[in-house]
Amino acid sequence: MKIICIGRNYALHAKELGNDIPTEPVMFLKPETALIPKGHPFYYPAHSEDVHYEVELVVRIDKVGKHIEEKFAPRYYSTIGLGVDFTARDIQQECKAKGLPWEKAKAWDHSAPLGEEFIPLEELKDVHDISFSLSLNGAVVQKGNSSEMLFSIDRIIQEVSKYFTLKIGDLIYTGTPAGVGPISIGDELVGYIAEREMFRFTVK
Repeated sequence: MKIICIGRNYALHAKELGNDIPTEPVMFLKPETALIPKGHPFYYPAHSEDVHYEVELVVRIDKVGKHIEEKFAPRYYSTIGLGVDFTARDIQQECKAKGLPWEKAKAWDHSAPLGEEFIPLEELKDVHDISFSLSLNGAVVQKGNSSEMLFSIDRIIQEVSKYFTLKIGDLIYTGTPAGVGPISIGDELVGYIAEREMFRFTVK
């Protein structure tokens, strides 16, 4: 199982980080160890002093596929979940400044917490109109809707499958809206799809 992440998929988020708006999906990978085992807490990593939250809709792949046309992409997933793409922003900036890859800023162990529940598409009605949000210590810090994506879920699947064979259980983190920011030990993060709570955890 692999985790494929899409960067800069919301225009306002790209702008808030000072990045250009991409003309094609920006992709990077996280290993399976980026997930948190059931029942385990999220611990602030020792290697960073500036970890940022990024809440994202997550697609779970149901069927093996390669070179999938956009119009056929809906055949390859049937549920949507919610997760966090944590970023060690200080390490990321160091790597960027040196022109180096920045996996260690994105792909460290437990950097991709994921809600246990996935919602069937028939319950969501329209995959192009899914609202989601993240609260930090009771205050909403991020709000997004899949209609605001620069590249839709189906387009993402088409582009990703050009390079990687998609397998059953693969996860695609589809990008984060504006409002990303730092976390501290003791913070509580709660993620929602519409009004439905998808995850809740405290930073240890």
